[in-house]
Amino acid sequence: MPAVTETFSLGAPVEIGRIEKELKKLWAEGQGAMTRASLINLAVYSEESDSLGKNTQLMSQLTENHACRAIVIEANRKAQQNQAEAWISAHCHVSRAGSRQICSEQVSFRLGGPCTGLLTSIVFSHLDSDLPFYLWWQAEFREPMDPLLWSWVDHLIYDSQTWKDPKAQMALVDVAREQADGRIVLCDLNWTRLDKIRMAIAQFFDPPAAHHHFEKIESAEISHAPGYRSTAILLGGWLASQLKWSEGQAEGGQAFSFTNPGRKKVSIKLNEVSGEPICAISLRSGNTEFAVNHPTGTDLLVVTRHDADQQRMDQVMPAGKNDVVGLLSGELMRGGPHAVYARVIDRVRNVI
Repeated sequence: MPAVTETFSLGAPVEIGRIEKELKKLWAEGQGAMTRASLINLAVYSEESDSLGKNTQLMSQLTENHACRAIVIEANRKAQQNQAEAWISAHCHVSRAGSRQICSEQVSFRLGGPCTGLLTSIVFSHLDSDLPFYLWWQAEFREPMDPLLWSWVDHLIYDSQTWKDPKAQMALVDVAREQADGRIVLCDLNWTRLDKIRMAIAQFFDPPAAHHHFEKIESAEISHAPGYRSTAILLGGWLASQLKWSEGQAEGGQAFSFTNPGRKKVSIKLNEVSGEPICAISLRSGNTEFAVNHPTGTDLLVVTRHDADQQRMDQVMPAGKNDVVGLLSGELMRGGPHAVYARVIDRVRNVI
């Protein structure tokens, strides 16, 4: 999570049993100058100490473009004594017309000890009517998974890049989906992180004349920053999913492989280097190389198709930014079941 340079107030402290009454009072006092807006419920759960301030800052930035009721929770499961505190506040931004403040409300909780077991009840009792429920889970998933919680979640947001044991965590995500009868939309910020680079790779094959390379790709090499191995694996899994390669097989810590429809092996090599999350990817098809590079510190991708007997020609495409607000905004603007991501996970279960 990015460093916080400002101190954000959690708002007015309230008794948990009086939250709804105090929210009505807050809006009544601001009538005429403030307009309450809410399109979704967004709950944020963290077990990081002092996360309330950081997540309040994130909500302030996010609500500029995504009106919601924010429920921000900091939980200390290791505390010996019960702790349950609550605050209410509003994030207000001047409308484009400039005459009225559009505001999203936030309810914040700090829970400790056995009270953390009341998470589901606390969240459910403060959801805003029938609006979609997005749950941003910033902690590690752990057993037992609460079937009542997952049965209510519409979109589950997480970042697999932070997982210490990706295979075990993905197994628990599968449990959550099963408990929700497959209704939950999985929103992995680690997948969103790849949006621009996936677009850059896909454009190589837009012309029908390039389609013959689909079955001729024999290898790929992906360079990633320290800590972003899982991001690189997702990128390899996306290639496998789109090109109908088989489920991946690990070949040591920095390599894995697939089998294409022609039953030929396709090798993927990973390199850890300093730089952007995905520094570079190259695909090899006979004498042709397709390459995308993201120079460190830039917001542009350098895209190249090079044939052995031709001069190398580069073009540039937007790279996007690896900031949590931008990634989360991208997820909140998406719709649908994220079917491609689900297929990617199926391809890389043996190598994550």
